[in-house]
Amino acid sequence: MKENDISYAIRGAAFKIYNELGPGLLESVYEVALAYELEEMGYSVKCQQGIPMRYKHINFDVGFRLDIIVDDTVVIEIKSVESLADVHYKQLLTYLKLTDKKLGILINFNTSDLSDSMKRVVNKL
Repeated sequence: MKENDISYAIRGAAFKIYNELGPGLLESVYEVALAYELEEMGYSVKCQQGIPMRYKHINFDVGFRLDIIVDDTVVIEIKSVESLADVHYKQLLTYLKLTDKKLGILINFNTSDLSDSMKRVVNKL
């Protein structure tokens, strides 16, 4: 399955970045580094991708922005917070539903254990 292959690459890249940079930096730093690593692996990567939204029969050019989308398949939401909250999962799940994507990866780089702070969020997978 394509999503699982991409997910595996994302996890590997995230660990590489975390081992090099460590925790506590701004989300934008991790976003740029993760996009770079994934592009180096040959993936198509878009950062801060604006997604249109429809509300009450009105189309809005940009309803929200995805941190990273890989191969137009997997959405990555990057955080650098003390701890992940329920709202972070809900945010990513909403993004998946609105874009009709099946898999998202929520990564919190501000942690002492990255493996506990990387979560898969699925939408009808």
